[in-house]
Amino acid sequence: MTRYVLRVASLAVALGLWQALTSLNVDLWLRFSQFPTVTDVARAFAARLSGPDYWTDLTDSLTRILTGFLLAAVLGVATGVLVARSRLAEDLLGPVLEVIRPIPAIALVPVAILLFPSNEQGIVFITCTAAFFPVLVSTRHAVRALTPMWEEAVRTMGGGRWRILGSVVLPGALPGVFGGLSVGIGVSWICVISAEMISGQYGVGYRTWQDYTVVDYPGVFVGMVTIGVLGWLTSTAVELLGRRLTRWLPRTAYVPGARPPRPARSMKPAPAAPATAPGGPVSEEARDEHLV
Repeated sequence: MTRYVLRVASLAVALGLWQALTSLNVDLWLRFSQFPTVTDVARAFAARLSGPDYWTDLTDSLTRILTGFLLAAVLGVATGVLVARSRLAEDLLGPVLEVIRPIPAIALVPVAILLFPSNEQGIVFITCTAAFFPVLVSTRHAVRALTPMWEEAVRTMGGGRWRILGSVVLPGALPGVFGGLSVGIGVSWICVISAEMISGQYGVGYRTWQDYTVVDYPGVFVGMVTIGVLGWLTSTAVELLGRRLTRWLPRTAYVPGARPPRPARSMKPAPAAPATAPGGPVSEEARDEHLV
């Protein structure tokens, strides 16, 4: 409960600071006088919620992001496993993928416009491309990091290639796969909003850009808040699904500020080497032998 109270308090402090800086028209180095206040954004948000356009934009953006992300998840996991398990696939697909991977997905907008007959399909393509490579890379590394002993154990018990894939490779790589999915959903939101701003007709990104062109800054912040909330909700959903599917993993409870327990110390003193022998002083050779 204390952690949730702290989170709400931090959000309230950030909003209060925003309201104070904008209402007082603070212009030190950053020009907060150009920003709308929190109350202006809240009034614009309430006005948008009462109209049909907001919900249409929300539905269009969610449809695009979910379609592109699901395609990227299936293709990224399948390609990552294939490249990690097959040398032939790595030689054939690896060079092409590594050349395309550094290209920003938003830079593929002209390609999408030329390649697909409609803007809707082009936006889904850009969203899929943005999420595909994080999923691919994380899956590839997760599969290659698996312990070979597990695969050998399945082979010893008579398991074949598909048995190894279903019992060892996919379950063992799940933590890494969901790490890539968490990154991919965030990148997908960035690219789908950018694509909507460039070539979309509806969507949160399209509406945010239209508000900017008509100098409706409270409307711009309404779009930004909507994007942030949607991104947070989808990322949380992916993380919760990953925790549920990997609940067999050992987990440790993290307690902030707690110190790990110290190892128990033996109260029995160690035996000391005798300084003298019954027959007289101990020689250096005898002391060395006793220490050994």
